[in-house]
Amino acid sequence: MDRSAHGFPGGSARGVACLWALMLVACTDSRAPGQGTGAVSSPGEDGGSVDDAAETSPSVSSSAPVDTSGVNFDVGMATAAGTGAEGGDASGCDKVDFLFVIDNSGSMGDEQENLIANFPQFMETIQTTLDEAQDYHVMVIDTDAWVFEICPMFCALPPGMICLPAPGFVCGSEPLECEDVLGAGVEFPRGAAATETDCNFASGKRYMDSSEPDLAGTFACAAKVGTGSTALNAERPMEAMVAAVTPSTPAWGCNDGFLRDDAILVVTFITDEDDNVGDGSGGTVEGWRQALISAKKGDPNAIVVLGLFGDNDQPGGVCAPFDPDASNGAEPSPRLREFTESWGDHGVAGSVCAPSYQQFFVDAVSVIDTTCDAFVPPAG
Repeated sequence: MDRSAHGFPGGSARGVACLWALMLVACTDSRAPGQGTGAVSSPGEDGGSVDDAAETSPSVSSSAPVDTSGVNFDVGMATAAGTGAEGGDASGCDKVDFLFVIDNSGSMGDEQENLIANFPQFMETIQTTLDEAQDYHVMVIDTDAWVFEICPMFCALPPGMICLPAPGFVCGSEPLECEDVLGAGVEFPRGAAATETDCNFASGKRYMDSSEPDLAGTFACAAKVGTGSTALNAERPMEAMVAAVTPSTPAWGCNDGFLRDDAILVVTFITDEDDNVGDGSGGTVEGWRQALISAKKGDPNAIVVLGLFGDNDQPGGVCAPFDPDASNGAEPSPRLREFTESWGDHGVAGSVCAPSYQQFFVDAVSVIDTTCDAFVPPAG
């Protein structure tokens, strides 16, 4: 079911909101630049099919903020003596590539804030625990191609009101570079409830790296992807994930340099809807899995998958039933759970509805550390 319209007034589904919007709104001429279960799972658009695997490739929030003064978020400076890209051990990782896939539909505002609040402590714990792996890439992608996709159709209507999904749209404007590419790294979140500013990554790329002087602050800028995803398509988190790391897609060129052969890959996705067959990402659970494995040169042990999604179909689940009108609860997510659990000990599932994601990320660090210790970079 396409729930992309949740958060819009007057409709419980995106199609209803679009119909209503077509009669009432036009685009403006101005622009303004969540405790997870932490349960480790049981073993168990742009360019190309997601089934075709590629050939190559910290304030913490619970009830109150934690004082993080004095914590060093410039994670690029410290490396253990005798380790690193040169002279390191035969096994063990020196580098980690973090990919965050964030649902930008209308009910995701609180969940984005929860993620942002817990990211700094997550990265501090990563820095402390993975003392020999201090070289990070961190990239954020959202779940649609272009948040302004619905807006041009309004520009022929009388001016004076805003385009609902994207109040920053200017009639006649073109997408920014790579902005209309599914799976491209987000560097200028735009649309309803988004940051609406250039996050200005120190890397000069579409991702943050270890040179970022304020990684927590810059991540907060990028991760606030907003709540105005395009009304023309359902959210596609898995398709966006595959596109981001697959060389045959346009997103690959946009994300140049993000994915490294000698790094482990940690994918975190957060959404309050399942990625349903026929109403979301193309492909299958196995196809998505194989695409990630191909991106890592055929090595599934170089990958960690962290999923925050609906759990109200599970014993003791936190989520209430999904209510798109009130932007509450979440859909049960059997397909996303199947995907996460397909990674065995390398998959961690948590509740997107948890009041804090702190415990979820604590559990994740242990899995990432074990994966890093066992990693053997590919020869050559």
